[in-house]
Amino acid sequence: MSAVITTRGLTKTFKSHTAVDSLDLHVPEGHVYGFLGPNGSGKSTTMKMLLGLTQPTSGDIEILGQPLTRASRTQLLPSIGSMIEAPPGYGHLTGRENMRIVQDMLDLSTTQIDQALGTVRLTEHQHKLVRNYSLGMKQRLGIAMALARDPELLILDEPTNGLDPAGIEEIRTLLVDLAGRGISIMVSSHQLAEIDKMASVLGILSSGKMIFQGTRDQLFEHSVPDLIIETPDPEAALAQAITAVPLPEGIRISGIDKDQTAKVVHRLAVAGVPIHEVRRVQQSLEDVFMDLTGRGGLL
Repeated sequence: MSAVITTRGLTKTFKSHTAVDSLDLHVPEGHVYGFLGPNGSGKSTTMKMLLGLTQPTSGDIEILGQPLTRASRTQLLPSIGSMIEAPPGYGHLTGRENMRIVQDMLDLSTTQIDQALGTVRLTEHQHKLVRNYSLGMKQRLGIAMALARDPELLILDEPTNGLDPAGIEEIRTLLVDLAGRGISIMVSSHQLAEIDKMASVLGILSSGKMIFQGTRDQLFEHSVPDLIIETPDPEAALAQAITAVPLPEGIRISGIDKDQTAKVVHRLAVAGVPIHEVRRVQQSLEDVFMDLTGRGGLL
């Protein structure tokens, strides 16, 4: 897949602390790229470097096929929309007045402003003061500002932060729709369930290092869910020198692959231990994420 963002060895060090460590990003064109990591893992610092807001200590950045430099940043920014940290907007102005500031700054047409407000479904609220907006409406206004210049790429840092379930669903639906229109989106979030619903490609940071990058299916290939063996006689199963945790319905075994599972089942069958069912524990993205970031393993 062609990339809208590529980094090689991207590093940012603050005095004795390395916030981002030799990061190789590949954000594919036309996808929602979910950028995940615990608090303090380096997500926001990375996004600021991608936008030229923070200078890398070392490494290279390519945006839309061009190296990001001080000279090229001015040419690239019109093709990039962004919302980093809190949504922008002056509370004492209306949504429309805030958008007019963006229009004047970027020399945009009124049609572009109307389309951006319509895309985020704020047309009927554009004449309300922003201080009277809900948090979800403020987030949508911030995304409208990012969309006004008709960007090829959106970079959004925690766009669902602080929203209620209805607001989160609104933003998710909007981003999936934008990706369907051909806009490439890089979105960071700690809302793992929401990222799971919208992102087709994932990047996971831990302590400034990329520990996984790829599709959801590729991520789950690296995960080995616990195994449940249902038996009415768990004590007999444990007596077969199997490392397991007893359960009311049987035993639970961690960290064994398909071949090891077959050997365990064969051992129990030979020993005459009744087996009613063998199944894997169903995992969510959050389960796999916690496993990876907890043990700090690189994939």
